[in-house]
Amino acid sequence: MALSLYIKLGFPILYFFIFLLLPDVSMVGYISNPAIGAKIYNLGHNLVFPVLLTFIYLFSQTPLLLAIAIVWSAHIFMDRTMGYGLKYSDEFKHTHIQNL
Repeated sequence: MALSLYIKLGFPILYFFIFLLLPDVSMVGYISNPAIGAKIYNLGHNLVFPVLLTFIYLFSQTPLLLAIAIVWSAHIFMDRTMGYGLKYSDEFKHTHIQNL
């Protein structure tokens, strides 16, 4: 559905696939330790920021903000569909959905 909306709004389809996995860069925090890793990962994998970008778009009419919000939301929902949830601070595989 996100891809359909993205295409309908005229955004370049190639960018959708290039940036779809970008939020997973937030896993880099796990290099330091699981607690820091979970906090950084959860910042990149909750809907607060995509929703905020959408509201800012409504007032600024900056299409890039909407494009980012759509791709970011698609990534989050894709992760949830596959069982990857927000992380607890004890270990990477312990999520709010399940233990992986």
